[in-house]
Amino acid sequence: MDSTRDPSDMTAQKPPRARVEDAVDSDAPRTRDYLDGFLAAKPAADAVGGDGSDLQAAVIEALREIYDPEIPVNIYDLGLIYGVEVDDEGDATVTMTLTTPHCPVAETMPGEVELRVTSVPGIRDAEVVLVWEPAWGPHKMSDEARLELGML
Repeated sequence: MDSTRDPSDMTAQKPPRARVEDAVDSDAPRTRDYLDGFLAAKPAADAVGGDGSDLQAAVIEALREIYDPEIPVNIYDLGLIYGVEVDDEGDATVTMTLTTPHCPVAETMPGEVELRVTSVPGIRDAEVVLVWEPAWGPHKMSDEARLELGML
């Protein structure tokens, strides 16, 4: 409490109300440049890549067109594809494995995957990362693949 104030005078003084006329010169026309800028702004372009993007879905569809020569199921539903990433520049990275390291197509399958992915419109470049861990097993197959092979 301020010792210089009279304790009997405890009523608070209201500050004066702000008036539009005080802030704006009433003789000058009011411009709405903020609104013009807002209306003229173009919407931000959607991201090209990323999880759930149309480009990623197109890459997955392209991978579903590649079949394992020994098993009549595409490599995506077979569970050989561990990941598909597409960045905003249209570069794709596909992480995959093979059924075994001694698979007869071990030398050609990654090249075929890379070629098929780069053929997708909108993809600038593709990289295939071949991994052996975690090891592939029948448990990685989709239900559609298991049904096709009579495992359900």
